[in-house]
Amino acid sequence: MGVDPILGPVERYYTAKVLEHGATAQGVDWNSRESQELRFSQLLKVVDVSQPFSITDYGCGYGALVAYMSERAYPFTYRGFDISEGMLDRARHAYGDDPRCEFVTKKDDLQPGDYAVASGIFNVRLEASDEEWLDYILETVSDLDKLGTKGFAFNALTRYSDADRMRANLYYADPLHLFDHCKVHHSKWVALLHDYGLYEFTIVVRKDA
Repeated sequence: MGVDPILGPVERYYTAKVLEHGATAQGVDWNSRESQELRFSQLLKVVDVSQPFSITDYGCGYGALVAYMSERAYPFTYRGFDISEGMLDRARHAYGDDPRCEFVTKKDDLQPGDYAVASGIFNVRLEASDEEWLDYILETVSDLDKLGTKGFAFNALTRYSDADRMRANLYYADPLHLFDHCKVHHSKWVALLHDYGLYEFTIVVRKDA
């Protein structure tokens, strides 16, 4: 099974979520805005927010990262990518008139920028096997590497989650495996963040120290 067959059910899953809940944290399958923004704060540790930067949001949903960065007056330009047209419709409605922002549905339309981030896109695997989903993760990490010339960051649910809280349709990644993969294949400067109170971790990859 290739990536496209794997992602078809995922696209339908997230489109249904945003149709049900709208442009909210629940619309992208998070429990709360607070947890969503906690994830953003971890991912953006890859960014030097003291100077202008460009960022690709890979799996942007309805564009919540735009609001997060705008509220903090970060000097950014933004490109959002998502496989769900329902998500992008809401992103364009909210931020389509912002000259800093662009939204695309095709990976081929993405161009490298300073940084790339991905939040939550590795969690919902539905019927895909562990092997298929890990292949998808590693392929996507390679995409993030190409899209972030200064660095990239992503998060995933952790295999150290409590067993009674795990769900069969979710994927719980091995943080040590992905840390090692990024160290070996992408950069010498890699951080594994696993201490911020959620059943997940964030990996931050910088291209220079």
